[in-house]
Amino acid sequence: MTFDPLLLVYAAPVLLIWMLYSAKGRRGEQQCTATMESAIESGLIEPSSLHPKIDPSKCLGCGACARACPEGIVLCMIDGKAALVEPTHCIGHGACAEACPFDAITLVFGTESRGVDIPHVGPDFQTNVPGIFIAGELGGMGLIRNAIEQGRQAMESICKLDDIGRGDGLDVVIVGAGPAGFSASLAALERKLRFVTLEQDSFGGTVSHYPRGKLVMTAPVKLPIYGKAKLKEVTKEKLMHFWDTVRNETGVRIDYQERVEAITPTAQGFEVRTAGNSYETRAVLLAVGRRGTPRKLGVPGEETSKVVYRLIDPEQYRGQHVLVVGGGDSALEAATSIADEPDSTVTLSYRSEAFSRAKQKNRDNVDQAEASGRMRVLLSSNVKQIFDDRVEIEHQGQLEAVQNDAVIVCAGGILPTGFLKEVGIDVETKYGTA
Repeated sequence: MTFDPLLLVYAAPVLLIWMLYSAKGRRGEQQCTATMESAIESGLIEPSSLHPKIDPSKCLGCGACARACPEGIVLCMIDGKAALVEPTHCIGHGACAEACPFDAITLVFGTESRGVDIPHVGPDFQTNVPGIFIAGELGGMGLIRNAIEQGRQAMESICKLDDIGRGDGLDVVIVGAGPAGFSASLAALERKLRFVTLEQDSFGGTVSHYPRGKLVMTAPVKLPIYGKAKLKEVTKEKLMHFWDTVRNETGVRIDYQERVEAITPTAQGFEVRTAGNSYETRAVLLAVGRRGTPRKLGVPGEETSKVVYRLIDPEQYRGQHVLVVGGGDSALEAATSIADEPDSTVTLSYRSEAFSRAKQKNRDNVDQAEASGRMRVLLSSNVKQIFDDRVEIEHQGQLEAVQNDAVIVCAGGILPTGFLKEVGIDVETKYGTA
């Protein structure tokens, strides 16, 4: 057999391309491995929401999931398989599962070490109590655009119930005027249903209490009646302004300061009772947040007026010494936004060793504020007592007094599990299960 020199001419470029591609792949995998090891070392291993669980026996390493994720380096290929390398970056939109051609990804709540309470909800958003539906954050879906879609779909399911549009009562009572509740209200109006929307606080739900300037949406959404909203890189203020415009144009009504106290079954459906009213309805849609009652510190002095449980406007703390307690995104966003105010100083106290529940961007902002001297970060610390002019904090075994004008506790909330169980809704603690 004679050697044909032309083979070398044609093979050399192919071999070079293969070598370059392989080298690039190795560098990418090394970067992913380093990212994962850094997350583990920092204790940043607990996803804060719905997140992917990968079946290695089904994963063929195509990388479609990693390419589909819009949140940066969350999924990577390691040893030819997909891996969750930065769990705290995951926000639960599920694009990875949709992109996987081998059904190797299941979206789950919680992990083996940290359970998450989730009420029982079927594919049609109906709970185990026929006629009571759940959409949005309470069901575990906190992403705004997904909550909006769930509110619309839940109302479609409600329209299919027997006796809708008949009798003397309402067709549905919508509890909550956040993203899911507002979308459901528009859908009910579009379908000409008899309904009321009850909101115990303010329009927009949890979104209305986000810090000023917070980026809340990065993709378009579709609202009933209004249609597709071409929103991108939207701040809290812009989104609330848009929702106000839609509310005014459609004329949808929302009854405020109506806290639901009880839901009891009747022959035709349910009676929904608030402090001042009672509503007879065929169905109920619970579109409330998971925060429920704010979680308190349980320390002396917490009852004073200087202690609040959410940030409304950073500007009101201008020139003050502020203590922010918590380690999630809301705490870090509150702390950094106040630190940006002129002559303000912030102490950020968190009981754990790392901000494992917060997004990388918020952690970076905290690092920058601390480096500039505008913020002091006390990890592994606990507030012991609150006084008029100071707070006492235990930090690394030592008790120290910190000058203080205001305290903002961002320790999350207590899921209304008791209320749900009184209604008869099953609540399950998920440990890394769907």
